[in-house]
Amino acid sequence: MALERFTEDHEYIRVDGDIAAVGITHHAQEQLGDVVFVEVPEVGRTVKQKEATAVVESVKAASEIYAPVSGVVVEINADLAANPALVNEDAEGKAWFFKLRVADKSELDGLMDRAAYEEFVKRS
Repeated sequence: MALERFTEDHEYIRVDGDIAAVGITHHAQEQLGDVVFVEVPEVGRTVKQKEATAVVESVKAASEIYAPVSGVVVEINADLAANPALVNEDAEGKAWFFKLRVADKSELDGLMDRAAYEEFVKRS
């Protein structure tokens, strides 16, 4: 089973082995409104934890997506370029932005589990 964690910037990371899918949470897409554009990183790019890695734009705002952990981008979600609204339809499912090969799994320790994230959202 995949390990799921969340950031205070409303990204999720779902880790399965050494590979992790990264996207934005359901809460984040609700705040953004209708997503009209997504920019994903290039495959092969090395990113550091908390580095701006992708961009999501909605009718309301543009937001950077930060890497929850350090790693190398191994796959991007090509479906998002053709259909950015997928983020609104299935933010925590089919609308992942990119997949990383995780460089340092200990970085996951500083992230929230779902229960802690839901509490964080309530307090925000």
